[in-house]
Amino acid sequence: MSSTWAKAPDFADQPARRAEVRSQTVADRKRHLEDGLTPLTCHTCHSRVLVRKASSHQTSVQWTDNPAAHCPVYAELAAKGNALGRPDSCPHLEKTIKWAVDEGVVEVR
Repeated sequence: MSSTWAKAPDFADQPARRAEVRSQTVADRKRHLEDGLTPLTCHTCHSRVLVRKASSHQTSVQWTDNPAAHCPVYAELAAKGNALGRPDSCPHLEKTIKWAVDEGVVEVR
């Protein structure tokens, strides 16, 4: 007997429920990955990012392009073999995000 493990049931025997779950997954994905993101341009290197602040301590940044291709700080990190954004970040971008929050350009939600 072969056993399999799944993180969640696939509801293969319940097509209506399966469609509901898929629909909600799409909505959740949009909410977590797209909603509330504000376009922002770094004041130093002019890289474009999308930013969301969920709290004063939590910041989500999505790059619209490869950060190492536009940001000298990330280019240096990449040249050293570091995974971009972990654990290092760009202090210039952090300063731009702080400015955006202070000026009300990026809202803390």
